Order: sequence, then C-alpha cells, then structure tokens
Amino acid sequence: MSKKVFINLPVKDLEKSMAFYQALGYSINEKWTDETAASVVISEEIYAMLLTYPKFKMFTPNEICDATKSTEVLVALSCESREQVDDLVKKAVAAGGSTYNEPQDHGFMYGHEFQDPDGHIWEVFYMDPSAAE
Repeated sequence: MSKKVFINLPVKDLEKSMAFYQALGYSINEKWTDETAASVVISEEIYAMLLTYPKFKMFTPNEICDATKSTEVLVALSCESREQVDDLVKKAVAAGGSTYNEPQDHGFMYGHEFQDPDGHIWEVFYMDPSAAE
C-alpha cells in the first residue's frame, strides 16, 4: 500500500493561496475544502492542505511561524524534467510567488526554488534516474 503525504501550510488569505496553487496547475479537492481549509491535489500521493491561521492553530501548541521572516521547513518536490522545473518556477512567479536564487545545476541533478505568497519554500528538482541507481 502506498503512502500519501499531506503538507499542512498556514495561510493568511485562503482564496489567494488557492488561486496561486491552481495557477501552478494543481486542482482543489472540493470535498476537503471549506472557508477554513483547502485541499490542493499535487499528485495522487501528495496533497497540500492550506489552513487559515485559526484552523492551523488547532493542530499545534506552538506559535505559527511567519514564513516570510523565518524558515521552518523546505518542501522538496521532484519533477520529470529540467523543463518542468523551470516551468513550475515560472508559473509560481507569474502567480505572485517569488524566487531568491538562481537555478542550481549539479549535472545529475537540477533544481530551483520558489516561495508561495505566504513565504513557504518549495524546492523543485529533477534528478537523472541513472544517478539514483
């Protein structure tokens, strides 16, 4: 049985965040979406749960990190090609995200990063399958 990954992200403006992720080509699972949360379908196995601050606070005893000022986690997402990496970053910037670094080419692996409107960092990368063997 394969595992699913749910990445829970606190967001300041749920509608804006939903529009951002839809602009990247991801869909919203309406079954798990309401005025406090949205389920972004990244793949059959990966979901980003966008939670308003009050909803997110229900799941943690800690203060919510302002990702525009501090980094708590880096989310890495594999892509099928270098072109897909570049395309995803381009879409993210066009949709209101930002990037803070140039693409990194290590020969066997190519990557770039973007930040969503709330400052969450996504590292998107392509790794040559033969390098993983």
